[in-house]
Amino acid sequence: MTAPRLVAFLFLALAGACAAAAPLRVGSKRFTESYVLGEILAQSATRAGDPAEHRPGLGNTAILVEALRRGDIDAYPEYTGTIAREILREPALTGLAALNRALAPMGLEAGFPLGFSNNYALGMREDDAAARGVATISDLARHPGVRPGFSHEFLARADGWPGLAQAYGLAGLAARGLDHGVAYEALASGAVDVIDLYTTDARLEKPGVRVLADDRGFFPRYDAVVLYRREARGAHPAAFAAWSRLAGRIDARTMTALNARVEADRVDTAAAARAFLGGPDGAPPRSLRTALFAPDFWRLAREHALLVLAAVSAAVAAGVPVGIAAARVAPLAQPLLAAAGLAQTIPALALLAFLVPFLGVGAGPALVALFVYSLLPIVRNTHAGLAGVAGAQRQAALALGFTARQSLALVELPLALPTILAGVKTAAVTSVGTATIAAFVGAGGFGERIAQGLAVNDPVLLLAGALPAATLALAVHFAFEAAERAFARR
Repeated sequence: MTAPRLVAFLFLALAGACAAAAPLRVGSKRFTESYVLGEILAQSATRAGDPAEHRPGLGNTAILVEALRRGDIDAYPEYTGTIAREILREPALTGLAALNRALAPMGLEAGFPLGFSNNYALGMREDDAAARGVATISDLARHPGVRPGFSHEFLARADGWPGLAQAYGLAGLAARGLDHGVAYEALASGAVDVIDLYTTDARLEKPGVRVLADDRGFFPRYDAVVLYRREARGAHPAAFAAWSRLAGRIDARTMTALNARVEADRVDTAAAARAFLGGPDGAPPRSLRTALFAPDFWRLAREHALLVLAAVSAAVAAGVPVGIAAARVAPLAQPLLAAAGLAQTIPALALLAFLVPFLGVGAGPALVALFVYSLLPIVRNTHAGLAGVAGAQRQAALALGFTARQSLALVELPLALPTILAGVKTAAVTSVGTATIAAFVGAGGFGERIAQGLAVNDPVLLLAGALPAATLALAVHFAFEAAERAFARR
């Protein structure tokens, strides 16, 4: 099979592996509550006879909305305040009827109020807030030395820190970004003094955090609803009927308890959702063994391996010719090597976010990102291997009557092959680790567990994703070592 056909086959295989059989696709954001609600929506649809899949942790609001508009997902749990301020940019809109009139041109609709509101708030350590005399957000203006630490989405949202700082005159406070999954730990350790939180956070059940009163009423209500593509409603009547029966069933106390089941009791989000829907409620806390060898292990392993194989194969098919051009045409060497090096410096998450509007969520953007990051070692080692072939050997080949192309194929490339293989090995091993970012755009792989572990602050889940990824990287390394030894013997 030729290299282009192999690459095409791998891309098609990956697309088939990552495309779930379930026709209804439910997305979620990267925090505990969204994971749980996504599971509840998917499981309730499946129970109603409309099989559904949950594509967890796809990213922030902008990515989820883009995925909806492109048809990569059909629905996801959202909040009315976010729809009005972040999606529609119309803060004055309230009520589902008004929101849906504004959403109609986008082909979207919101419905099925779940029964609770999860509002934004700011929190401080109780002892610190008492010592400073801080009870409201306005009180923060009297303490310019406080150190806020906010989630990255809160820092960027119009209904987050930019608008809040302006409304309360807090622009002088220097806020730093941190993931919501570690915010409470950062607050408890004293690394930050103020964090953004959700009013249904599980950790608010325990004492130690003071929720500051929004005394100027900046934050709108964030009533939990389902945001979906309008055409999906007609295509999945059983699922939507099941969701209508969910309306009003989840109050704030229930939602907080569900979040606590995941974060405090270390119960899987799917098990927590299953118990809420009336399934068995005997799920034990996660252990490393059960998390490692959960039923999704082989699916994640297949997705991870195919991502790496497809991306590195494509990088070999493109990178080796570029490296040859750099070695054979001296003026091209530095521009080509510099371009490959520059591509390596693009931040992974930024590249994924840039690609989503063009390629949607799923394998597409992840493959492009991994391809880009695999190019440099392959191009550089191909160039270095060919440049290291002695001129006398090239001259000898030409003296024997070889053409330049025959000399390249029969003499120079075989001599440079160990160096080229070392570059491919570096690209492959590095890609195994980098492929964990694929989970942030719904492409699967072991990064799915890492993203969930970070979101729910569960080190067991983090290890359950990191250990198999590291094992796969070692397996790839030793496979290449064996291939290099076999080549050396020949």
